[in-house]
Amino acid sequence: MNLASQAGDDQSDLLFVNFNQDCTSLAVGKKSGYKLFSLSSVEKLDQIYENACEDICIVERLFSSSLVAIVSLSSPRKLKVCHFKKGTEICNYSYSNSILAVKLNRQRLIVCLEESLYIHNIRDMKVLHTIRDTPPNPHGLCALSINNDNSYLAYPGSNQIGEVQIFDTINLRAVTMIPAHDNPLAAIAFNAQGTKIATASEKGTVIRVFSVPDGQKLFEFRRGMKRCVHIYALAFSFDSTYLCASSNTETVHIFKLETQKETSGRAQEEQSSWSGFMGQALNISKNYLPGAVSDMFNQWRAFAVCKLPSQGLKNVCAIASIQKIPRLLVASQDGYLYIYNLDPNEGGECTLLRQHSLDGRITEGGMVSEPPGSAADRPLIQASNPISYAGSVRRPDSGSDSTPPRGHTGKPHPSLSSEMPRPYSSSPKKDTALPKASTSPWRLESYATVLHQGHSGPQMVGSQEISEIDIILDGRDYSPLPGSYSQPFQEFEGGATGHDVGNAGAGLQALRLDDDNEFPPMTHKVE
Repeated sequence: MNLASQAGDDQSDLLFVNFNQDCTSLAVGKKSGYKLFSLSSVEKLDQIYENACEDICIVERLFSSSLVAIVSLSSPRKLKVCHFKKGTEICNYSYSNSILAVKLNRQRLIVCLEESLYIHNIRDMKVLHTIRDTPPNPHGLCALSINNDNSYLAYPGSNQIGEVQIFDTINLRAVTMIPAHDNPLAAIAFNAQGTKIATASEKGTVIRVFSVPDGQKLFEFRRGMKRCVHIYALAFSFDSTYLCASSNTETVHIFKLETQKETSGRAQEEQSSWSGFMGQALNISKNYLPGAVSDMFNQWRAFAVCKLPSQGLKNVCAIASIQKIPRLLVASQDGYLYIYNLDPNEGGECTLLRQHSLDGRITEGGMVSEPPGSAADRPLIQASNPISYAGSVRRPDSGSDSTPPRGHTGKPHPSLSSEMPRPYSSSPKKDTALPKASTSPWRLESYATVLHQGHSGPQMVGSQEISEIDIILDGRDYSPLPGSYSQPFQEFEGGATGHDVGNAGAGLQALRLDDDNEFPPMTHKVE
């Protein structure tokens, strides 16, 4: 959840908060750097890493590995891929506009701009495909499946209605378009298997679940009748049994994804009771009611709910298995992580078990492993008129506007292209310290400066030539931190290791500048 819209508030220090792909850790971006926490226990929140350098507005960790992708508020167009255990930067890319979201899985890295998406091969960070001229997406709304076999990307197909575009990031082709809602999308999320996608619109009353890739509607849940509700986050449990939804209200809803057979079986058990009799009567009467009314009877209600201490604050939710027990986790803009108990059989109202401060201070309702750093907590304050992250940063002036007319036909977008991308990349020397933040948010480093940081050749590990990212992905990271581990990914075959440009002089001659592009790519040409 990007909270950078609050950057103008002096009392706000939290810029970003999000769970990793399997909800085993929590990443927090702040004005003073970023932190990573382990979610292995309810009783305490173990801090496994802290970087106190620059204002980090996006930080995404790849599962439990040491690979993180970060974006700073002072350089919102630059993506840095880092090895956080070594404190080194692996590579960086700069783009023509502010980065609004970054998504990772074991094969792909997605960079979302307001009107384009870049699909990188995570092995060597090469740009495989560029989706240009997408409908305006100022909040950077997109989702990436974490499954290797169903590595789908979802993004809004329109800014007028709730269309979801599904794109195959492995075969690099558009798959389908799902007409999910009448209003623009507010939240989307894949399940862990990549076979279902949940959607919510800006209206916020109905949440729908569709099958992927065919786009058939499977479930429809009603969050409530209240208007003007903004859904902040949707998240499946790892086994796809539950779906949680958080909003700007104080209530987080949990829905249970039951099939018709399971529902009918439970109804037969309850039909002897008074509530079961009334349910049968309503089920029969809905056949004689208008379509809009009967649709409401088909929308399932929440299986469980929890109450947050406050409302109106941005938050992100997840259902995680902590010590083999399902828990509801909510990380809020007030600077706290709330952990609730979830009864998988009865549902009902969830009980608050612990609350942990995200700044390393001990709180009354919970505890963290770090010593206290200040005298008092300062809660984040919600702005009366919140703006998007794209609206909170200054864009560079453009001499001419060549943007094509914005619209959508309801079909897979015709502007999907695989042309050479605009961002450039650099890769510093081994074990080079992370550079400090630029004082100018729009400063682009010259190619001479990039080359001074070191060539982009692969590192040598034993007798094999393996890139830094390959080492992390293959589980050969030999610098563990206490309380953390690198998860091996055995399903990978040997990935690309980059291209060595030789010595510095040859590297300067190997660079070719494309004057037709405002932000030309760095290309390596073999003489």
